[in-house]
Amino acid sequence: MKIDVKRRHVTDENIILEVTISGTHIGNWRGLPGTGKKFEFPLCAVYTFDDADKLAEERIYYDRATVLRQVGVFHELEDTLGRMSTILTHPVTITRTMARRLNEAVH
Repeated sequence: MKIDVKRRHVTDENIILEVTISGTHIGNWRGLPGTGKKFEFPLCAVYTFDDADKLAEERIYYDRATVLRQVGVFHELEDTLGRMSTILTHPVTITRTMARRLNEAVH
């Protein structure tokens, strides 16, 4: 994995980093075994410091769907695989949606 810092923003209380993360998914990540696929995505990290200038908090922001798409486990709903995956993994949500649509069509 490579972290490429694009921009740094420094305030009295925070350091904000805009980075690009890239690499190959070869190990376990958030319970997902390595897929061997390459990934690259932007990430923003906000570091907050206390009165003694010690790190108090780290918040990171990134689009997880982008990462999952690149490693091959997320599919858009517009394609067949995405629709099938949603139906198989979210049957309650799909059933509720279909029931709501049917109810709206009747009324």
